[in-house]
Amino acid sequence: MPNGSLDNWLHHESRSLSFRERLDIAIDVACALDYLHHQCQTPIVHGDLKPSNVLLDDDMVAHVGDFGLAKFLPDANEILSGDQSTLEPMMGSIGYVAPEYRIGGLVSPQGDVYSYGILLLEMFTGKRPTEDMFSDGLSLHNLSKMAFPERVMEIVDSNLVGELDEDRMYHCLVSIARIGVACSEESASDRMDIKDVVIELNIIKEVSWGRNPAGETHQDAISWERTISAG
Repeated sequence: MPNGSLDNWLHHESRSLSFRERLDIAIDVACALDYLHHQCQTPIVHGDLKPSNVLLDDDMVAHVGDFGLAKFLPDANEILSGDQSTLEPMMGSIGYVAPEYRIGGLVSPQGDVYSYGILLLEMFTGKRPTEDMFSDGLSLHNLSKMAFPERVMEIVDSNLVGELDEDRMYHCLVSIARIGVACSEESASDRMDIKDVVIELNIIKEVSWGRNPAGETHQDAISWERTISAG
């Protein structure tokens, strides 16, 4: 892709991605996962979602690439028959792989959701999940959870500070952090569905522009967004 990978833009390029560019990319990736999980005739799990596998085209539209670990999900009959070719464990990349995969858990869309949650937190904190600071029980998920909501501005990528008015930026980042934390919960059953992620990120996008899909005023949009954050 002409603009390389998201990893390069987050950690290597001299020009930083803006808040709205990051949000658009986050929505693009969530939509790609929604397509794989819910809109394909046979649902697909990507299995290795991370910034280096998110590629950006000329218009900075994000595309999910590298399907080397992707798997088709078995249907109920295959599960009952014990088809081992469809039930083999999934492997992924350190820092992004879902906890259940590390102990031999079976493939599920929620494994991709976990990876997405970590990717989302990385996009807006600027911190890789594999950094040296994440040891002795501290992780990117835990750091974000501890900062939510009052101290969220303390962990955000400093390149984003000042792009929006302070109130709007704070409430948008609180909602993004909440989604990232909810997607990367330890238990797969506690994670968000990617369809809900798409809906909520699009609401945050409208709030960031001072409007929402129903056409309310900026104050109404902020009020709406606060309700989401509290969810």
